[in-house]
Amino acid sequence: TTRVMTVLMGTEQSPRNYPEIGLTEGHHGLTHHQGDKAKIEKVTQINEYHIKQFTYLLDKLKATRDGEGTLLDNAMIVYGAALADGNSHQHNNLPTVLAGRAAGTIRPGRYIRYPNETPITNLYLSMFDRMGVVADAIGDSTGRLEGL
Repeated sequence: TTRVMTVLMGTEQSPRNYPEIGLTEGHHGLTHHQGDKAKIEKVTQINEYHIKQFTYLLDKLKATRDGEGTLLDNAMIVYGAALADGNSHQHNNLPTVLAGRAAGTIRPGRYIRYPNETPITNLYLSMFDRMGVVADAIGDSTGRLEGL
């Protein structure tokens, strides 16, 4: 049995609309807002919707017993995006959340800022370590993250 899964809510180029929150325009088009406040508000609504779905998942994991703790205690869940700003296609300073305790190997509830130009793959390499997966590098990784 594996305990690894991926949930994709949408790609950065997704034309998906969100009628469930009253938005009929495509997500990707809205991210190219060019400063239009109405479009920015709609992107904010989509982001809030995504966060609510993420929170729902975390709450379910926290409520599910697993060994001496919960599934959330024994998990690592990454929530983020490949772009920090879709309007300018900015792909640095990515908004990323790592939730869970990874069986006690991660101390949650903190904000950690890593130096500019730190590859996101350094996070993935650090996560591999906690899963017992031996890897020297992943993609453009330059090392492991300190302080997780």
